[in-house]
Amino acid sequence: MAKQATDNRFPVPKPLTSHGPARIIAMCNQKGGVGKTTTSINMSAALAEYGRKVLVIDFDPQGALSAGLGVNAHDAITIYDLMLDRNIDPKTAVQKTSVANLDVIPANIELSAAEMKLVNEIAREQILARILKPLAEEYDLIVIDCQPSLGLLTVNALTAAHGVIIPLATEFFALRGVAILEDIIGKVKEGLNPTLQLDGILATMFDPRTLHSREVLERLHDAFGQKVFKTVINRTVKFPDATVAQAPITEFASDSDAANSYRSVAAELVSRGCAP
Repeated sequence: MAKQATDNRFPVPKPLTSHGPARIIAMCNQKGGVGKTTTSINMSAALAEYGRKVLVIDFDPQGALSAGLGVNAHDAITIYDLMLDRNIDPKTAVQKTSVANLDVIPANIELSAAEMKLVNEIAREQILARILKPLAEEYDLIVIDCQPSLGLLTVNALTAAHGVIIPLATEFFALRGVAILEDIIGKVKEGLNPTLQLDGILATMFDPRTLHSREVLERLHDAFGQKVFKTVINRTVKFPDATVAQAPITEFASDSDAANSYRSVAAELVSRGCAP
């Protein structure tokens, strides 16, 4: 049975009677170290706990998402292989995780060569969308964990996605890049993907004890209003500990506030109509 988050402003998502087609979400921020991978793993695990079938795409050459889920990304078919060879069935790259209803397509350092390899490819911005098309019917949600840049890979993710979530560390420097990212989202929406929308901005690494964190959160709400998730992710050592254990926080420390915060993100996403 799925657990209720401690933040009970959002009801536990109701069970689904059928699955698919998937809504695709790009987890995106050109600044590194803001919680993209942590959010991709733990939000997806919480949605899986709520009975949603979820596929996560590791779209970062660092392969942190694959490692964080304990998935082999070295002797396996990766997202890079699928991008370079359209004859490979995308379903053969899907790996199960330790979490029921949660699957992954892994990545490794080879993905760093993708932008150079694909520079002369026709419709190169739409390669990921092509890969995900035959997978969409089997899942309720596909989450793409983007690399911290605004290059071809990120444009591919935005072109394939229905929505974007921007994880944002509650630090003043993190605020500066949001306008640039919003501009990129707008250009992709105008030229490549007219249905793309901003699902929300998620405040991460929040420390309620510091004036700095509280001021940044207040400024975030002033600037973006309803686009900001009501759920806030607090800074805690449990997240890096869960990464070392290669498990989502919902498994590693199931009854912790950290796990419940991501259950709340998942429930809020469903309540916003951004996930089934």
